[in-house]
Amino acid sequence: MSSPEFERLIGRLLIATTYLAVAFLTIGVGLLIAAGISPLAGGPPLDLEELVAGVAELSPAAFLWLGILAVIATPLTRVVAAAIGFARSGDRLMVGVALGILIVITLGIVSALMVA
Repeated sequence: MSSPEFERLIGRLLIATTYLAVAFLTIGVGLLIAAGISPLAGGPPLDLEELVAGVAELSPAAFLWLGILAVIATPLTRVVAAAIGFARSGDRLMVGVALGILIVITLGIVSALMVA
């Protein structure tokens, strides 16, 4: 796959992820309003085990958390896609840079989870 083609593919992937995030957030806000809950009231902590059940129950918090997670996943998706593209083109240095970025992000997430 040529570089311009790959960049277009990544662009479409990022657009789709952004639309997905906006959809989840919009649904979550709509459910908040329907339930009479103020968006400024604060919210529950993220509980990944309850996320699927919350979506099935149309919980506003579940949709808001899915939207937030999609927003967080968007730049990560870009870095992973870039690493794949660089690997396909044989650019080992840039694969290393992309993997280094992923390691730094992973360490940040792990350290945040250890503090919480």
